[in-house]
Amino acid sequence: MEDSIVNLEVLVAALPRETRAIARRIYQISTTVGHTVPPPEMYAWIERQFGSLGRVEEQHIVKVTNVVTFEGALFNELRASRPMGARTSRDLEARIVAGRADDTFGDPLTGTPADVFGRLKGQHSITASNIAKYDGFHGVLIFDEYNPLAFTRESIADALATAQRWGAMAMAADARARYFFFMWNCLWRSGASILHGHTQMTVTSDFPYAKVEQLRRAAHQYRQQHGQSYFADLISIHTALGLAKALAGGITAFASLTPVKEKEVWLLGAALDENMAAAIYRVLSVYRSLGVSSFNVAAYLPPNQLVDGDTWTDFPAIVRLVDRGDPLNQTADIGAMELFAQSVVSSDPFKLATRL
Repeated sequence: MEDSIVNLEVLVAALPRETRAIARRIYQISTTVGHTVPPPEMYAWIERQFGSLGRVEEQHIVKVTNVVTFEGALFNELRASRPMGARTSRDLEARIVAGRADDTFGDPLTGTPADVFGRLKGQHSITASNIAKYDGFHGVLIFDEYNPLAFTRESIADALATAQRWGAMAMAADARARYFFFMWNCLWRSGASILHGHTQMTVTSDFPYAKVEQLRRAAHQYRQQHGQSYFADLISIHTALGLAKALAGGITAFASLTPVKEKEVWLLGAALDENMAAAIYRVLSVYRSLGVSSFNVAAYLPPNQLVDGDTWTDFPAIVRLVDRGDPLNQTADIGAMELFAQSVVSSDPFKLATRL
């Protein structure tokens, strides 16, 4: 049987008994068929747009819900063929080149504010204080390279290291600041308001961000209930299905069964170090080979110093990457379903895993 999200129920049923039991205590999986009855006048257009009339008349949809964290996705590959308007890579390249004329980050020393503890200079970057903050400590790491798609493994490693140095300085400035968060929004489709390549980082006080805390609590409750590491079990399921890959430095990469949006990849390791940077670069290189230009990257890890009552057992350094679609497309990739119900995804994690 083909390794495909459409066959997920059967693939899970064929797993060894112990792994199958883990899969079934983490995931609720169901498959349904959606039918349409197009008028004859639509036949020619449907065949041009979607390849065949049958694909539209009978659509196989897979619903996957993580019942530990309540993340979920609805998979239908047909949605990738919806009419969006033709674009070319030259259109994007022209937009990036034109943006250099009004580069807000062109001279960070005069065009951006500094943090109260000053700036940090990396080998390929410099930090600034975000002028419109998410949190009390919210910084920007500006790449020396303007082009947001001209990143390298070295520049990613420098970004992670410099951002964590920035986090340590923020924590030294305020003892209540304990929870570090790293993000990279590439191009406006991902939420970036400035073209020049940059990442962002925050340190928040008193309590982790809500979605990080939701994951921590879910993992803690899972260990209490089952006596096993949630993250280890998550890796074992994805590995058994051929969706995971062990990388250098003890890092595991997997194409998520419940992606928040298209082509989501998780990286789990011990630290946000050079090995993790190499893994991020590897995934982004695959993204680029698949035509992805706009993406989100997020990274979080346990606090450096635990206090009484903290339960971060087994919580690794986590990096999540996701494709945000064509940056020249005016149709948003996130709507009411993603905001209030469950993610709708057209990319097959099995095909992504093959490319990874």
